[in-house]
Amino acid sequence: MSEKRSYPRIEGSLPLKLCAADCDLVTETKNISASGAYCAVNKAIAPMTKLDIVLLVPLNKTDHKKVKKINCKGVVVRSEHVQDNGKQSYCLGIYFSEIKEADRRCLVSYLNSISKPSNIF
Repeated sequence: MSEKRSYPRIEGSLPLKLCAADCDLVTETKNISASGAYCAVNKAIAPMTKLDIVLLVPLNKTDHKKVKKINCKGVVVRSEHVQDNGKQSYCLGIYFSEIKEADRRCLVSYLNSISKPSNIF
């Protein structure tokens, strides 16, 4: 099957804050691309929910002390209920619906530096 995404998914953990109308959640990505992210949260969020997102991206692979704070908007495109060892969580696929081009370039640069494509999402 050929890849349909504009940007490849990379396995990686980046801090992420999701703000919906009724909740704020802090989590980390399981995988990410320049156009979206996949993460787990402890609250159900329905598909098509609009989110305000804050993503913390290291400015280089070796120095995680210097980070770029990227503010963007996203939409939940997938939400799956998962139960693991009695804990309930929800895996979300998020599409970045509004992101500044300079921020996308920063994210692409970081992802290229850790590049290991993933077929998870």
